[in-house]
Amino acid sequence: MAKELGFFGKITKFIKQVRGELKKVNWPNKKELTSNTLVVILTVIALIIFIGIIDLTLANIITPLIT
Repeated sequence: MAKELGFFGKITKFIKQVRGELKKVNWPNKKELTSNTLVVILTVIALIIFIGIIDLTLANIITPLIT
């Protein structure tokens, strides 16, 4: 039968498992990280502009109808 772990034994086991999983992670290098960050920033800016245009357009259409 498996040995029952106490509270601290479970924590130790969890930390060892986390460290083992982190060693398996394929971390991006500096070039990949910079490239991906730039893509995210540009995408966010594009979405801000798109949502802003839609908001202004709808506001200009709806405002005359309700006043």
